[in-house]
Formats: sequence, structure tokens, C-alpha cells
Amino acid sequence: MKVQNITDIDKFFKVVDDCKGRVELVTGEGDRLNLKSKLSQYVSMANIFSNGEIPELEIIAYEKEDIDRLVSFMING
Repeated sequence: MKVQNITDIDKFFKVVDDCKGRVELVTGEGDRLNLKSKLSQYVSMANIFSNGEIPELEIIAYEKEDIDRLVSFMING
């Protein structure tokens, strides 16, 4: 799933942390980083995050409940 225009990175990671299953970030090279890992969160965001907003990310969640949680975040903020 593509997520767009993340302006509250702390809230985004709170939603990711609340997910029950694995949540991965797909890099431009096709690598998958486990976003539930704090180290991966910092490394991935250091490379992607610029000027206070993340325009678009591709993430994969494996649990239906987690997908619903992430979709809700994108709709409701």
C-alpha cells in the first residue's frame, strides 16, 4: 500500500508500533525494512524524511487489522 503526505511522523510510528504483525517499508531499491524496529525507523526516515513531510512511502502490512489501522491513519490523521 502507498501512504502519502505523512506530516506527523511521531503519530505514524505510534500507529506502526501499535500494529500486531510485521510492517515493512519498501525502499526504492526493492529492499524491505521492518518498521517495527526502532533502528530501521531512524535509518529509513533519515534517508526519506525532508522538510517536515514524507510525500509517499510504500509499506506492506501482513495482518488485516494492521492494514485497517494504517488506512484509518491515512484517512483520519
